[in-house]
Amino acid sequence: MSLPPSPFMARALALAQAAADAGEVPVGAVIVKDGQIIAEAANAMRTARNPTRHAEMDAIQAACAALEQERLDGCDLWVTLEPCAMCAGAIAHARIARLYYAASDPKGGAVEHGPRFFTQPTCHHRPEVYAGLCEGEAAEQLRRFFEERR
Repeated sequence: MSLPPSPFMARALALAQAAADAGEVPVGAVIVKDGQIIAEAANAMRTARNPTRHAEMDAIQAACAALEQERLDGCDLWVTLEPCAMCAGAIAHARIARLYYAASDPKGGAVEHGPRFFTQPTCHHRPEVYAGLCEGEAAEQLRRFFEERR
């Protein structure tokens, strides 16, 4: 499904660039409720020395704190890379309504690749999923980041 450019994905891409500038894998995430950004984050695994500090995980934690609840009913998650299995699990447990992601991740993704988490019978909540929004820009950020490190 082709979607128009979004200021939410633009913000996620800016967060991803900031992560790259800090030496982190460039992934940014934004959580929106009622048309307003309530939380945002970028990858922080290397900085925090913590493998769970993915952009999606930090954004979900910040959104739960902002709303003072453990579920994010009615919220949308905009992220620059297809979520991994850990993040897909957190998205389901948080009850995110809609997931928008830019670049696919054939190696580590878990939405359209790998375990296809949301299609599993053990997944109790399935968000609406929209893929490919600003895919070229997000993929280019990732390509540039890894190319500079080789």
